[in-house]
Parts: sequence; C-alpha cells; structure tokens
Amino acid sequence: MKKFISYLVTLCFFLAASFLAYSLWQKYMHSPWTRDGRVRAEIINVAPDVSGIVTEVAVKDNQEVKKGDLLMAVDAERYALAVKNAKAVVANKKTLLEMYQAQAKRRQAMDKRTVSRESKIDADHQSSAALADYHSAVAKLNTAKLDLERTKVYAKTDGYITNLNVYVGDYAHTGQAMMALIDKHSFWVYGYFEETKLALLKVNDPVDIELMNGVILSGHVESIARGIYDSDNPESRDLVADVNPTFNWVRLEQRIPVRIALDDVPEQTLLAAGMTCTVIVKNNKADTEPAVTGSMSAK
Repeated sequence: MKKFISYLVTLCFFLAASFLAYSLWQKYMHSPWTRDGRVRAEIINVAPDVSGIVTEVAVKDNQEVKKGDLLMAVDAERYALAVKNAKAVVANKKTLLEMYQAQAKRRQAMDKRTVSRESKIDADHQSSAALADYHSAVAKLNTAKLDLERTKVYAKTDGYITNLNVYVGDYAHTGQAMMALIDKHSFWVYGYFEETKLALLKVNDPVDIELMNGVILSGHVESIARGIYDSDNPESRDLVADVNPTFNWVRLEQRIPVRIALDDVPEQTLLAAGMTCTVIVKNNKADTEPAVTGSMSAK
C-alpha cells in the first residue's frame, strides 16, 4: 500500500508539472507579447546648407539642445563679400532701370515726326529688359543674404546631439551630414511580433513596455507593418521572380514590426534609441476583430 501511494503521489506531481508546462507553453505561444522590442526615435541628420570651413562648434557630444540653439557655424567671410557684391549689382541695375524708364517716357511724349514709332518701341523694350535685370539682381541679392544666414546652423527641434564628430577647422560640404540630432519628442517602440500572433493584435490595444532595467512604460498599438523583405523570393536581373528551388520543412515564423506609441513615460526615465525591451499587449482576445486577417499558414 505504501508503495502504491508513493507511485500515486509521483504520478500526481508528474501530471501537475506536465499541466503547468503545457499551460506555460500555450501562454508563450499564443499570448500577444514579444521580447524582441526596440526603442526608436527620429534622428535628424544635421547638414549645412553652404560649404566652408567650420569656425565654431557650439555643442558637445550627448548635449541636450533646444529648438533654435546654435549648433555650428561655417566661415561667413566669403558669403558677406557676396552680399556686398550683390548689393552693388542691384544698385547698378536700378540706375540703368531708371535711365531706360526715363528715356522711354521722354520718347513716348515726343511727336512722331521727331521720333519714329520704332524708336519708341525699342525704348519700351529696353525699359522692360532693364526691369527684368533689376529683378534678377534683387533675387541674387536675396540668395546671397540667405547663404550668409545659413552659415549658422540651428537646431530644428528639441533633442540630443549624439555621436558628435565635427571639429573647428573641418571643411563642411553642402548637404553633407555633420552631426546627428535625436528628437526628444519622437520616441516610440517597435515590437517585432511573430506572424502567428498578429491575429491577436489590433490598433489602439493598450501595451506595457518593460525595459531591460525594469522600468515599465505604457503605450498603445499605433500601426502594424504591411510588408517585410522576402529574402527567399528576390527579383532576378530580368525582373522576374527568382524562386528558391529548395524548401525548408521547418518553417520559422516571420517577425512583423508593430509600432507602439508611448503614452506614459515615468519621470527621470532615460530613453535611448536602440534600447531593447519586452512588449506585452493587454486586454486582447482571439475572437476580437483582428488587425490582420487571412490565413497565416505556409503551404
């Protein structure tokens, strides 16, 4: 009898452990959560709009900046001279314009026996051409002034300077990024969910985000990606499908990016683009209206 009771207790423990393992496995496989989460942010590539030698770097690496703060400056001497030259050209074109307009006005007032009709027409054309030259000179002056203003580069938003690698004396090229600015108001989370769990997700579902340091953030599902790269079926050089002749019997679920908007971030929480986290979607049921429909099975 003691031996039978011992076997019975062992069997009960084995069945309980098996049931617990099965429950945990079912929860792991079918609950809408993933450990493959990444903190993301909008990164602005700061580049000067004009070329020249960097004369000032007003920020340090990892410094927080406000919108409108000076980040760097390019040598402005050449652009200041360009403004002076453009002003001189505008003054010259204005003088010529006034002269041709006066000539045209005088000829229009003269008798046709003194000045021919063709001369009057030519005077009007010269006046119109002078007016066009004047407007062109004014436009070039405004461009020169704009270039002079653009020798100073300012922050377009609140954020953080990261990976600063520009120094006084470097040569800045137009449109070439010199530093990175992370927008502090743009942080979000990308959760990469297995395709088998997409039916459990829908837009606006509440989400808990657990960072690796234990901090819990709250958010909601903002959107679900509608496509990822298919590495098994690229295009050939003839723009037709390049079908892989082999097929793996064990098919791993693809991971689809799900964008999570952050609703509540605790104070003093440091967020950095690239941090990893666990994403847990709450209050979901399999029979609710899914965000993605259709068969997910591979044939």
